[in-house]
Amino acid sequence: MGFFRGAAVAVKARDKNGRAPKDDCAFCKVIQGKAERYAVLEDEVSLAFLDRRPLFPGHCLLIPKEHYETLIDVPSPLIAPLFANAKLLAQALEEALDAEGSFLAINNRVSQSVPHLHIHIVPRKKKDGLRGFFWPRQRYPDENSIVQIQNAVRAAADRLKSSR
Repeated sequence: MGFFRGAAVAVKARDKNGRAPKDDCAFCKVIQGKAERYAVLEDEVSLAFLDRRPLFPGHCLLIPKEHYETLIDVPSPLIAPLFANAKLLAQALEEALDAEGSFLAINNRVSQSVPHLHIHIVPRKKKDGLRGFFWPRQRYPDENSIVQIQNAVRAAADRLKSSR
């Protein structure tokens, strides 16, 4: 499908029991276009959007479009395309935000704030203050700040995706 362009996404998601996702899943609402999102990458398998309370500006969440609670629940054939997008986003963050590296993390159940698999992809710089697993979360100062980061990461991901 390509990058998010404002259209609602048709969801064929089912949980591990074959049921449609619950209406209370925050990320299923994001996929369905029922919740605000600042999307930076979207394809048939996944959607990536800016975290509203990032560790650092550009902190993205990459989620599968189908409802899987944990990495363990994801069917093996979806792992490669999901992590190809994680790799692409890590590179896009470095390019777009002049980051020196990235941090990727997944919580399975424990400390998982939303029970829908999500991969945190965080831009890093040396001496940025992130130590171990202490995550000093912050909000974007205003709407313009989050839109600027969204546009920069989306453009970098688009360039990288087209060069694949």
